[in-house]
Amino acid sequence: MIIQSKRVYLHGHFIAAQIEITDDKITGIFPYNHKGVDVDYDEKRIVPGFIDVHIHGAYGVDTNDADEAGLKKVMQGLVSEGVTSFLPTTVTQSKEVLLAALKNVVKVKKQKVDGTQILGIHFEGPYLDMDYKGAQPGQYIVKPSVAEFKEYEAAAEGLIKIITIAPEKDDDFALVKYLASKNIVASIGHSAATYDEVVMAVANGARSMTHVFNGMTGIHHRNYGIAGAAHRLAGVYGEIIADGNHVIWPVIHDLMMAKGKFHNVLITDALNVKGSPMGEYNLGGQAIEVKANGSAYIKGTDRLSGSTLNTNKGVRNLVEYAQVPIEYAINAATINPATLIGVDDVKGKLQVGYDADIVVLEDDYDVNTTYVLGKVLYTK
Repeated sequence: MIIQSKRVYLHGHFIAAQIEITDDKITGIFPYNHKGVDVDYDEKRIVPGFIDVHIHGAYGVDTNDADEAGLKKVMQGLVSEGVTSFLPTTVTQSKEVLLAALKNVVKVKKQKVDGTQILGIHFEGPYLDMDYKGAQPGQYIVKPSVAEFKEYEAAAEGLIKIITIAPEKDDDFALVKYLASKNIVASIGHSAATYDEVVMAVANGARSMTHVFNGMTGIHHRNYGIAGAAHRLAGVYGEIIADGNHVIWPVIHDLMMAKGKFHNVLITDALNVKGSPMGEYNLGGQAIEVKANGSAYIKGTDRLSGSTLNTNKGVRNLVEYAQVPIEYAINAATINPATLIGVDDVKGKLQVGYDADIVVLEDDYDVNTTYVLGKVLYTK
């Protein structure tokens, strides 16, 4: 199959080009109209498939539910927003719940499901700080333990790619160092760490920061905190929730420009209420409400518990509202998360030899078509 457009995103800019797809791979990139074409998308933008490395659930389903059919439902739905691969993300809970959730992701990944592909797992908690736990249930937060984590690692059969951790709770950075030795990303989040503690955590192997500005120490001119470290340590990856509620647009702009083209990671941090209307819901036994701005809050408060963001809208928001260059926005949803979790040799680019994960966007960033491993799994 050969598709083409006058705006194909290749190496940081849009050019007129053709893409040849054979089975699940990109096998050729040619000049526009070079060969006979199967689908001509004219002026529509063709970009790499989006990768969401931090998403708890959607459509009434949560990763912690350990629901096989539910996880498949999420996989089949996310293609509508151009997400071609993702990391189902846990939330702090009892060991029994977490072990079941991990085993369920492993089970589903081993099956052939036509939908957004599972690349691994983001293990958020339970090694967090109580003061910065956000909506994470405090009764299950525990001290970091290499021995305990190995139990989770075994249950996940090597699928844990990222773990969110409060490194100041990790004695001698023992777990951070273990994670680095196993090429698992230690992401600093839900943490009270000081700037100096962040520098030490990074020196010991931490490589990312979870939903920057949320669930962490902020910026003050005499106490730079984790958010300050996110700016200063430009080579450390930083997740950002681009819904305008978790972080306002000028702050997103400044963070992304400080980190450059290759270390920002767009996430949704979406909950099971993604795709649901305004109203009250239950999240892990906690009452929450989706408000008119689209975000979820702990019921009766202004405390955010997560988002309902769609990734294609996040890309739009970064360009149109945060006003970052479009290359920064697209990279944050494609090659940057791919590089973070070590799949940038097959994901995140439109390049010969890469997986045929491709998204066709309308001018308003609505998704026209999503290809996952060469298959059309969504059309508008």
